[in-house]
Amino acid sequence: MPAPVLRRVREHLELEAHIGGYEAAEEVSDEVESARADVGRLVGAEPRNIAFTEHATASFVQALSSIPFRAGDVLVTSRADYVSNQIQYLSLAERLGIEVLRLPDGPDGTLDLHALEAALQRRRPRAVALSHVPTYAGLVQPAAAVGALCRRHGVLYLLDACQSVGQMPLEVADLGCDFLAATARKFLRGPRGAGFLYVSDRVLDEGLTPLFVDLQGADWVADDVFQPLPDARRFETWEFAYALLLGMGEAARYALDLGLDAIARRTRALSDRLRAGLNGLDAVTVLDEGEDRAAIVPITVRGWRPDALMLALRARGVNTSTLTRASAVLEFDARGVEGALRLSPHYYNTEAEIDEVLRLLDAFLAFASDV
Repeated sequence: MPAPVLRRVREHLELEAHIGGYEAAEEVSDEVESARADVGRLVGAEPRNIAFTEHATASFVQALSSIPFRAGDVLVTSRADYVSNQIQYLSLAERLGIEVLRLPDGPDGTLDLHALEAALQRRRPRAVALSHVPTYAGLVQPAAAVGALCRRHGVLYLLDACQSVGQMPLEVADLGCDFLAATARKFLRGPRGAGFLYVSDRVLDEGLTPLFVDLQGADWVADDVFQPLPDARRFETWEFAYALLLGMGEAARYALDLGLDAIARRTRALSDRLRAGLNGLDAVTVLDEGEDRAAIVPITVRGWRPDALMLALRARGVNTSTLTRASAVLEFDARGVEGALRLSPHYYNTEAEIDEVLRLLDAFLAFASDV
Protein backbone atom coordinates (compact mmCIF):
# COMPACT_ATOMS: atom_id res chain seq x y z
CA MET A 1 0.00 0.00 0.00
CA PRO A 2 1.16 3.56 -0.66
CA ALA A 3 1.83 5.68 2.43
CA PRO A 4 -1.37 7.81 2.10
CA VAL A 5 -3.50 4.65 2.01
CA LEU A 6 -1.86 3.15 5.08
CA ARG A 7 -2.10 6.47 6.90
CA ARG A 8 -5.84 6.81 6.22
CA VAL A 9 -6.55 3.27 7.45
CA ARG A 10 -4.61 3.89 10.66
CA GLU A 11 -6.27 7.24 11.26
CA HIS A 12 -9.75 5.76 11.14
CA LEU A 13 -8.83 2.82 13.36
CA GLU A 14 -7.49 5.31 15.89
CA LEU A 15 -10.72 7.31 15.64
CA GLU A 16 -12.77 4.16 16.29
CA ALA A 17 -10.59 3.35 19.29
CA HIS A 18 -11.10 6.88 20.64
CA ILE A 19 -14.83 7.49 20.12
CA GLY A 20 -16.34 4.12 19.05
CA GLY A 21 -17.28 2.45 15.80
CA TYR A 22 -20.76 3.88 15.28
CA GLU A 23 -19.67 7.40 16.15
CA ALA A 24 -16.61 7.18 13.88
CA ALA A 25 -18.77 5.97 10.99
CA GLU A 26 -21.10 8.94 11.40
CA GLU A 27 -18.15 11.31 11.44
CA VAL A 28 -16.81 10.08 8.08
CA SER A 29 -20.15 9.61 6.28
CA ASP A 30 -19.33 12.37 3.76
CA GLU A 31 -15.91 10.86 3.08
CA VAL A 32 -17.52 7.47 2.47
CA GLU A 33 -19.59 9.00 -0.30
CA SER A 34 -16.49 10.73 -1.69
CA ALA A 35 -14.80 7.33 -1.78
CA ARG A 36 -17.81 5.96 -3.64
CA ALA A 37 -17.44 8.70 -6.25
CA ASP A 38 -13.68 8.18 -6.61
CA VAL A 39 -14.01 4.40 -6.93
CA GLY A 40 -16.67 5.00 -9.59
CA ARG A 41 -14.26 7.24 -11.51
CA LEU A 42 -11.86 4.28 -11.78
CA VAL A 43 -14.34 2.50 -14.05
CA GLY A 44 -16.28 5.45 -15.48
CA ALA A 45 -19.34 4.92 -13.27
CA GLU A 46 -21.64 7.21 -11.34
CA PRO A 47 -21.63 6.93 -7.52
CA ARG A 48 -25.20 5.55 -7.53
CA ASN A 49 -23.91 2.54 -9.48
CA ILE A 50 -21.19 1.58 -6.97
CA ALA A 51 -21.67 -0.81 -4.05
CA PHE A 52 -19.01 -1.45 -1.42
CA THR A 53 -18.16 -5.04 -0.46
CA GLU A 54 -15.52 -7.01 1.40
CA HIS A 55 -13.63 -8.21 -1.69
CA ALA A 56 -13.97 -9.09 -5.38
CA THR A 57 -15.42 -12.53 -4.75
CA ALA A 58 -18.06 -11.07 -2.42
CA SER A 59 -18.93 -8.61 -5.19
CA PHE A 60 -19.20 -11.39 -7.75
CA VAL A 61 -21.33 -13.54 -5.45
CA GLN A 62 -23.73 -10.67 -4.77
CA ALA A 63 -24.11 -10.11 -8.50
CA LEU A 64 -24.47 -13.79 -9.35
CA SER A 65 -27.05 -14.34 -6.61
CA SER A 66 -29.28 -11.57 -8.00
CA ILE A 67 -29.85 -13.38 -11.30
CA PRO A 68 -33.09 -15.44 -11.16
CA PHE A 69 -31.67 -18.70 -12.46
CA ARG A 70 -34.06 -21.60 -13.02
CA ALA A 71 -33.46 -25.25 -13.82
CA GLY A 72 -32.36 -25.59 -17.43
CA ASP A 73 -30.96 -22.05 -17.71
CA VAL A 74 -27.56 -21.68 -19.38
CA LEU A 75 -24.64 -19.74 -17.90
CA VAL A 76 -21.90 -19.06 -20.45
CA THR A 77 -18.31 -18.61 -19.27
CA SER A 78 -14.72 -19.24 -20.32
CA ARG A 79 -12.16 -21.90 -19.55
CA ALA A 80 -9.96 -19.20 -18.02
CA ASP A 81 -12.38 -17.89 -15.40
CA TYR A 82 -11.18 -17.50 -11.82
CA VAL A 83 -11.27 -20.69 -9.76
CA SER A 84 -13.72 -19.36 -7.14
CA ASN A 85 -16.10 -18.31 -9.91
CA GLN A 86 -15.81 -21.73 -11.56
CA ILE A 87 -16.69 -23.41 -8.26
CA GLN A 88 -19.69 -21.10 -7.81
CA TYR A 89 -20.95 -21.96 -11.29
CA LEU A 90 -20.71 -25.66 -10.45
CA SER A 91 -22.53 -25.06 -7.17
CA LEU A 92 -25.37 -23.35 -9.05
CA ALA A 93 -25.49 -26.27 -11.47
CA GLU A 94 -25.72 -28.75 -8.60
CA ARG A 95 -28.27 -26.81 -6.57
CA LEU A 96 -30.48 -25.21 -9.24
CA GLY A 97 -29.96 -27.46 -12.25
CA ILE A 98 -28.49 -24.84 -14.55
CA GLU A 99 -26.05 -25.72 -17.34
CA VAL A 100 -22.55 -24.26 -17.26
CA LEU A 101 -21.29 -23.80 -20.81
CA ARG A 102 -17.55 -23.15 -21.03
CA LEU A 103 -16.70 -21.77 -24.42
CA PRO A 104 -13.48 -22.78 -26.21
CA ASP A 105 -10.47 -20.53 -26.58
CA GLY A 106 -9.68 -18.93 -29.88
CA PRO A 107 -6.32 -19.34 -31.65
CA ASP A 108 -4.68 -16.68 -29.47
CA GLY A 109 -5.89 -18.22 -26.19
CA THR A 110 -8.63 -15.69 -25.49
CA LEU A 111 -12.35 -16.45 -25.53
CA ASP A 112 -13.58 -17.48 -28.98
CA LEU A 113 -15.98 -14.69 -29.96
CA HIS A 114 -17.50 -16.72 -32.81
CA ALA A 115 -18.37 -19.47 -30.33
CA LEU A 116 -19.86 -16.86 -28.01
CA GLU A 117 -22.08 -15.41 -30.72
CA ALA A 118 -23.26 -18.89 -31.69
CA ALA A 119 -24.05 -19.69 -28.04
CA LEU A 120 -25.97 -16.42 -27.64
CA GLN A 121 -28.04 -17.16 -30.74
CA ARG A 122 -28.69 -20.87 -30.19
CA ARG A 123 -28.62 -21.42 -26.44
CA ARG A 124 -30.17 -18.13 -25.23
CA PRO A 125 -28.19 -18.07 -21.98
CA ARG A 126 -29.47 -16.34 -18.85
CA ALA A 127 -26.06 -14.70 -18.32
CA VAL A 128 -22.45 -14.50 -19.50
CA ALA A 129 -19.69 -14.37 -16.88
CA LEU A 130 -16.05 -13.61 -17.63
CA SER A 131 -12.79 -12.93 -15.81
CA HIS A 132 -11.15 -9.96 -17.55
CA VAL A 133 -7.62 -11.11 -16.66
CA PRO A 134 -7.18 -14.66 -15.33
CA THR A 135 -5.35 -15.15 -12.06
CA TYR A 136 -2.91 -17.61 -13.63
CA ALA A 137 -1.92 -15.80 -16.83
CA GLY A 138 -1.38 -12.39 -18.34
CA LEU A 139 -3.84 -12.62 -21.20
CA VAL A 140 -6.48 -9.89 -21.35
CA GLN A 141 -9.86 -11.16 -22.48
CA PRO A 142 -11.75 -9.17 -25.16
CA ALA A 143 -14.18 -7.86 -22.54
CA ALA A 144 -15.59 -5.00 -24.63
CA ALA A 145 -16.29 -7.28 -27.60
CA VAL A 146 -18.05 -9.70 -25.26
CA GLY A 147 -20.10 -6.83 -23.86
CA ALA A 148 -21.15 -5.68 -27.33
CA LEU A 149 -22.42 -9.17 -28.16
CA CYS A 150 -24.27 -9.46 -24.85
CA ARG A 151 -25.95 -6.10 -25.40
CA ARG A 152 -26.99 -7.09 -28.90
CA HIS A 153 -28.69 -10.20 -27.57
CA GLY A 154 -30.02 -8.69 -24.34
CA VAL A 155 -28.06 -11.03 -22.07
CA LEU A 156 -26.77 -10.08 -18.62
CA TYR A 157 -22.97 -9.78 -18.47
CA LEU A 158 -20.85 -10.17 -15.31
CA LEU A 159 -17.21 -9.10 -15.51
CA ASP A 160 -14.64 -10.01 -12.87
CA ALA A 161 -12.09 -7.18 -13.05
CA CYS A 162 -10.13 -8.16 -9.93
CA GLN A 163 -6.81 -8.22 -11.81
CA SER A 164 -7.44 -5.30 -14.17
CA VAL A 165 -8.76 -2.50 -11.94
CA GLY A 166 -5.82 -0.28 -11.05
CA GLN A 167 -3.66 -1.76 -13.80
CA MET A 168 -5.33 -0.32 -16.91
CA PRO A 169 -8.01 2.21 -17.92
CA LEU A 170 -11.55 0.82 -17.72
CA GLU A 171 -14.86 2.34 -18.79
CA VAL A 172 -18.00 0.38 -18.04
CA ALA A 173 -19.78 2.06 -20.96
CA ASP A 174 -17.17 0.63 -23.34
CA LEU A 175 -17.05 -2.74 -21.61
CA GLY A 176 -20.83 -3.12 -21.84
CA CYS A 177 -21.06 -5.04 -18.58
CA ASP A 178 -24.03 -5.16 -16.22
CA PHE A 179 -21.82 -5.98 -13.24
CA LEU A 180 -18.12 -5.38 -12.62
CA ALA A 181 -16.49 -6.90 -9.54
CA ALA A 182 -13.17 -5.67 -8.15
CA THR A 183 -10.92 -5.64 -5.11
CA ALA A 184 -9.19 -2.81 -3.27
CA ARG A 185 -5.88 -4.66 -3.23
CA LYS A 186 -3.76 -6.13 -6.04
CA PHE A 187 -2.98 -3.53 -8.72
CA LEU A 188 -5.12 -0.87 -7.05
CA ARG A 189 -2.81 -1.07 -4.00
CA GLY A 190 -5.56 -0.64 -1.43
CA PRO A 191 -6.01 -2.60 1.81
CA ARG A 192 -6.98 -6.24 1.89
CA GLY A 193 -10.58 -6.85 2.96
CA ALA A 194 -12.39 -4.29 0.80
CA GLY A 195 -13.83 -4.33 -2.71
CA PHE A 196 -16.58 -2.89 -4.85
CA LEU A 197 -19.26 -3.81 -7.36
CA TYR A 198 -20.46 -1.77 -10.31
CA VAL A 199 -24.17 -2.31 -11.02
CA SER A 200 -25.70 -1.05 -14.26
CA ASP A 201 -28.89 1.01 -14.52
CA ARG A 202 -30.40 -1.87 -16.43
CA VAL A 203 -29.96 -4.16 -13.43
CA LEU A 204 -31.38 -1.54 -11.08
CA ASP A 205 -34.35 -0.82 -13.36
CA GLU A 206 -35.16 -4.54 -13.60
CA GLY A 207 -35.29 -4.70 -9.81
CA LEU A 208 -32.60 -7.36 -9.38
CA THR A 209 -31.42 -7.75 -5.80
CA PRO A 210 -28.95 -10.14 -4.17
CA LEU A 211 -30.48 -13.30 -2.76
CA PHE A 212 -29.59 -12.35 0.81
CA VAL A 213 -30.25 -8.61 0.81
CA ASP A 214 -29.97 -7.06 4.28
CA LEU A 215 -31.06 -3.87 6.06
CA GLN A 216 -28.40 -1.81 4.26
CA GLY A 217 -29.85 -2.72 0.88
CA ALA A 218 -33.57 -2.73 1.58
CA ASP A 219 -36.27 -1.37 3.88
CA TRP A 220 -38.66 -3.71 5.70
CA VAL A 221 -41.91 -1.86 4.99
CA ALA A 222 -44.59 -4.38 6.04
CA ASP A 223 -44.90 -7.79 7.66
CA ASP A 224 -44.09 -9.68 4.47
CA VAL A 225 -42.71 -6.92 2.25
CA PHE A 226 -39.27 -5.39 1.77
CA GLN A 227 -38.36 -2.60 -0.63
CA PRO A 228 -34.85 -2.52 -2.19
CA LEU A 229 -32.97 0.76 -2.33
CA PRO A 230 -33.13 2.43 -5.75
CA ASP A 231 -29.36 2.41 -6.30
CA ALA A 232 -26.43 -0.02 -6.09
CA ARG A 233 -26.40 0.14 -2.32
CA ARG A 234 -28.99 -2.64 -2.42
CA PHE A 235 -25.99 -4.91 -3.03
CA GLU A 236 -24.23 -3.78 0.16
CA THR A 237 -24.43 -5.19 3.66
CA TRP A 238 -24.78 -3.00 6.72
CA GLU A 239 -21.48 -3.92 8.40
CA PHE A 240 -18.45 -2.24 6.85
CA ALA A 241 -14.77 -2.20 7.74
CA TYR A 242 -14.83 1.58 7.46
CA ALA A 243 -11.07 1.97 7.81
CA LEU A 244 -10.52 -0.32 4.82
CA LEU A 245 -13.27 1.33 2.80
CA LEU A 246 -11.67 4.74 3.33
CA GLY A 247 -8.30 3.22 2.42
CA MET A 248 -9.80 1.97 -0.84
CA GLY A 249 -11.05 5.47 -1.59
CA GLU A 250 -7.56 6.82 -0.96
CA ALA A 251 -6.08 4.13 -3.24
CA ALA A 252 -8.53 5.10 -5.98
CA ARG A 253 -7.51 8.76 -5.73
CA TYR A 254 -3.84 7.77 -5.73
CA ALA A 255 -4.25 5.77 -8.96
CA LEU A 256 -6.35 8.48 -10.60
CA ASP A 257 -3.74 11.12 -9.75
CA LEU A 258 -1.01 9.00 -11.33
CA GLY A 259 -3.21 8.33 -14.35
CA LEU A 260 -4.43 4.92 -15.48
CA ASP A 261 -2.96 5.38 -18.96
CA ALA A 262 0.48 6.07 -17.46
CA ILE A 263 0.13 3.10 -15.12
CA ALA A 264 -0.80 0.83 -18.03
CA ARG A 265 2.20 1.96 -20.08
CA ARG A 266 4.57 1.41 -17.19
CA THR A 267 3.29 -2.04 -16.20
CA ARG A 268 3.31 -3.13 -19.85
CA ALA A 269 6.90 -1.96 -20.34
CA LEU A 270 8.13 -3.76 -17.22
CA SER A 271 6.27 -6.99 -17.94
CA ASP A 272 7.47 -6.95 -21.57
CA ARG A 273 11.06 -6.59 -20.30
CA LEU A 274 10.51 -9.47 -17.89
CA ARG A 275 8.98 -11.74 -20.53
CA ALA A 276 11.77 -11.02 -23.01
CA GLY A 277 14.39 -11.94 -20.42
CA LEU A 278 12.55 -15.08 -19.32
CA ASN A 279 12.21 -16.28 -22.91
CA GLY A 280 16.01 -16.16 -23.11
CA LEU A 281 16.41 -18.70 -20.29
CA ASP A 282 16.34 -22.26 -21.65
CA ALA A 283 14.88 -23.95 -18.56
CA VAL A 284 12.09 -21.40 -18.12
CA THR A 285 8.69 -21.71 -19.77
CA VAL A 286 6.39 -18.67 -19.79
CA LEU A 287 2.79 -19.87 -19.60
CA ASP A 288 1.33 -16.92 -21.48
CA GLU A 289 -1.25 -16.60 -24.19
CA GLY A 290 -2.99 -13.77 -25.97
CA GLU A 291 -1.65 -10.79 -27.88
CA ASP A 292 -2.83 -8.25 -25.28
CA ARG A 293 -1.05 -9.18 -22.05
CA ALA A 294 -1.31 -7.83 -18.55
CA ALA A 295 1.46 -7.62 -15.94
CA ILE A 296 0.96 -11.17 -14.66
CA VAL A 297 3.73 -13.49 -15.84
CA PRO A 298 3.39 -17.19 -14.88
CA ILE A 299 6.38 -19.46 -15.35
CA THR A 300 7.62 -22.97 -14.75
CA VAL A 301 11.32 -23.69 -14.26
CA ARG A 302 12.70 -27.11 -15.06
CA GLY A 303 14.04 -28.80 -11.94
CA TRP A 304 12.26 -26.43 -9.54
CA ARG A 305 8.96 -26.71 -7.72
CA PRO A 306 7.11 -23.37 -7.76
CA ASP A 307 6.93 -23.22 -3.95
CA ALA A 308 10.66 -23.85 -3.55
CA LEU A 309 11.44 -21.22 -6.18
CA MET A 310 9.16 -18.72 -4.43
CA LEU A 311 10.98 -19.25 -1.12
CA ALA A 312 14.39 -18.99 -2.76
CA LEU A 313 13.43 -15.68 -4.35
CA ARG A 314 11.81 -14.40 -1.17
CA ALA A 315 15.04 -15.07 0.74
CA ARG A 316 16.68 -12.65 -1.67
CA GLY A 317 14.07 -9.93 -1.32
CA VAL A 318 11.89 -10.81 -4.31
CA ASN A 319 8.15 -11.20 -3.65
CA THR A 320 6.28 -13.64 -5.89
CA SER A 321 3.38 -16.05 -5.45
CA THR A 322 2.61 -19.59 -6.53
CA LEU A 323 -0.29 -21.18 -8.35
CA THR A 324 -1.30 -24.80 -7.81
CA ARG A 325 -3.21 -27.05 -10.18
CA ALA A 326 -6.41 -26.12 -8.32
CA SER A 327 -5.95 -22.51 -9.46
CA ALA A 328 -6.45 -23.44 -13.12
CA VAL A 329 -7.45 -27.08 -13.49
CA LEU A 330 -8.49 -26.84 -17.14
CA GLU A 331 -5.50 -24.90 -18.41
CA PHE A 332 -2.82 -26.54 -16.26
CA ASP A 333 -4.06 -30.05 -17.07
CA ALA A 334 -4.04 -29.17 -20.77
CA ARG A 335 -0.44 -28.00 -20.44
CA GLY A 336 0.64 -30.91 -18.26
CA VAL A 337 1.85 -28.74 -15.38
CA GLU A 338 1.08 -29.02 -11.67
CA GLY A 339 1.59 -25.35 -10.86
CA ALA A 340 3.47 -22.18 -11.66
CA LEU A 341 5.33 -19.24 -10.19
CA ARG A 342 3.54 -15.92 -10.74
CA LEU A 343 5.60 -12.77 -11.26
CA SER A 344 3.58 -9.53 -11.19
CA PRO A 345 5.59 -6.33 -11.69
CA HIS A 346 3.85 -3.04 -10.99
CA TYR A 347 4.64 0.56 -11.85
CA TYR A 348 6.76 1.17 -8.74
CA ASN A 349 9.23 -1.55 -9.76
CA THR A 350 12.40 -0.55 -11.59
CA GLU A 351 14.14 -1.96 -14.64
CA ALA A 352 17.04 -2.86 -12.37
CA GLU A 353 14.73 -4.97 -10.21
CA ILE A 354 13.42 -6.80 -13.26
CA ASP A 355 16.98 -7.51 -14.35
CA GLU A 356 17.87 -8.74 -10.85
CA VAL A 357 15.01 -11.28 -10.93
CA LEU A 358 16.31 -12.55 -14.26
CA ARG A 359 19.85 -12.76 -12.88
CA LEU A 360 18.68 -14.74 -9.86
CA LEU A 361 16.64 -17.15 -11.96
CA ASP A 362 19.59 -17.70 -14.27
CA ALA A 363 21.78 -18.44 -11.24
CA PHE A 364 19.22 -20.87 -9.81
CA LEU A 365 19.29 -22.90 -13.04
CA ALA A 366 22.75 -24.17 -12.09
CA PHE A 367 21.10 -26.49 -9.60
CA ALA A 368 17.63 -27.93 -9.03
CA SER A 369 15.51 -28.10 -5.91
CA ASP A 370 13.86 -31.39 -6.88
CA VAL A 371 17.04 -33.50 -6.97
